[in-house]
Amino acid sequence: MTSRIVFQQEMEELNEEVTQMANLAREAIVDAVECIVERDCSRRPEVERLDREIYRLEQVIEKRCLDVIALHTPVASDLRTVSTCLKIITDLNRIGRYASDIVEVYDHLDSFSDFRNDVNISYMGELVVAMVADATRSFTDRDAELARELFERDDEVDRLYEVNFRTVLTYMMEDPRRITVGTNWILVSRYLERIADHSCNIGERVVYMVTAERMDPKDRKHKNGHLPKATEAQPPQGGYATHDLEDK
Repeated sequence: MTSRIVFQQEMEELNEEVTQMANLAREAIVDAVECIVERDCSRRPEVERLDREIYRLEQVIEKRCLDVIALHTPVASDLRTVSTCLKIITDLNRIGRYASDIVEVYDHLDSFSDFRNDVNISYMGELVVAMVADATRSFTDRDAELARELFERDDEVDRLYEVNFRTVLTYMMEDPRRITVGTNWILVSRYLERIADHSCNIGERVVYMVTAERMDPKDRKHKNGHLPKATEAQPPQGGYATHDLEDK
């Protein structure tokens, strides 16, 4: 078996492992949100199991990426793919960790029914799950446009977090006994908002993997009806010799 065939097999397995890790992260969020919204504590062990499996996969994928770089010295689009996978698995691991953090506060959310009625975790969770699913699909399908669209959708998640924060803060100011449970509701909203941010991180890295262009961090949201800008990767300054990852 030639080294090129071995390399292609390694790249296919890498793609499959990252996709598997992403799907597990999405499952963890679905279970975590349903645990809170449906008051179904039976889902907590499954979320914790998924978090452990996601962490295990991160170690496996990181080793595979380093082995590919060391043994096959990939270039151009292949090197961008490997480097993107190394970045993405960190975001996926954090997503799994946030799902576990959400179920950890389950026991502290039922003291006051007002919070459950007025804090919109269900809809926020639906948006976040969809963003993670589409971030995964943008990677598997190499779809840069779908990846760019994640940034506009993140605006709605940010808006919901701000609404939830103000709602909970009002209750806490009216009755100090609600401070502990209110803080936990804010944490759940914050965790979901951070998961959406990690989905955008994945999208940004997919854009680079597919197009060899880096998105401008100062203009990641839609402005005047336009998608976030992408800029050509610039070599670092200072006189050091560099090698671009772009296709020639």
